[in-house]
Amino acid sequence: MEIDPRRLAVLLAVHRSGGVLAGADQLHLTPSAVSQQIARLEAETGVRVLDRHPSGATLTAAGRVLADAAERIEAELAEARRLVAAHAAEVAGTVIVGAFQTAIRAIIVPLLGTLSETMPGVHIMLREVDAHVGQRALRSGELDLLVLEHDLAHHPPAPRGTRDVPFLDEPWQAVLPDTVPTPTTLVDLNQYTWLGVRPGGAASRAIHRVTTELGTQPSTAHQYDDYDVAIAMVAAGFGITMLPWLATQRHMPTGVQVVAVPGLGHRRLVVRHRIARQDPRPELLAVLDAIVAAAANLDLDVPAAPSAAEQ
Repeated sequence: MEIDPRRLAVLLAVHRSGGVLAGADQLHLTPSAVSQQIARLEAETGVRVLDRHPSGATLTAAGRVLADAAERIEAELAEARRLVAAHAAEVAGTVIVGAFQTAIRAIIVPLLGTLSETMPGVHIMLREVDAHVGQRALRSGELDLLVLEHDLAHHPPAPRGTRDVPFLDEPWQAVLPDTVPTPTTLVDLNQYTWLGVRPGGAASRAIHRVTTELGTQPSTAHQYDDYDVAIAMVAAGFGITMLPWLATQRHMPTGVQVVAVPGLGHRRLVVRHRIARQDPRPELLAVLDAIVAAAANLDLDVPAAPSAAEQ
């Protein structure tokens, strides 16, 4: 059985986009050309690879086997491009990176100065975006890389046509007024008023997870979106919250204590990129690798909360 790998790429595009028309648009081909490639693939393999229906097309069992093979080939080619780029005299190009505040401040901005020396041919354009805006921009091609956050207990898979590369798992930490006793266990947090946080993000899911376990509810009187605002609210005595490690790596205002309480869990940071015929490009992979390496060099040695006997 001879299979043209280019036809596998067409099948994968149809699968990821949900139909022949959308797949043709993604590949910049006509729908008839895509249909012809699928028909030739079925002739080569002797099996039906797609179930067509009014709302689109889905893979048959045999089609899933071939699509999985196509993804492996795609991953191997991406790795080959990365290795070739590493041996090239110079990687060059523009990479547009979207990220949120804590990742920009603690990882991306410090990295830019280093990359200007190690990869002078790569021009990085940084955009501060929220998750929803960033994912639309990534799909449209306005962004090349998108940094996202997840509560590690709730980590949804990447959408079709994209890939997530995890690069940091950091602990959530309790942030409280320093006028209250330092908590040593999760149960100790149950006696305090929790601040509210805008729904939809990693922080809201993490707080919902913890407060549900404690049998309490965050306050609706004061609500934040920005982590710096949360710290200001805690300093004013409005309530307590939990923030990721990166958000606490700054000078804390007077009146705030940060405590590593067991059981709060972790926040996971990922870099998302498109998977397509031209992506990921060598310069994109080089920047992605640099982000992963920068995160690996962070010192996440968080002191444990003191025991009751030590207080």
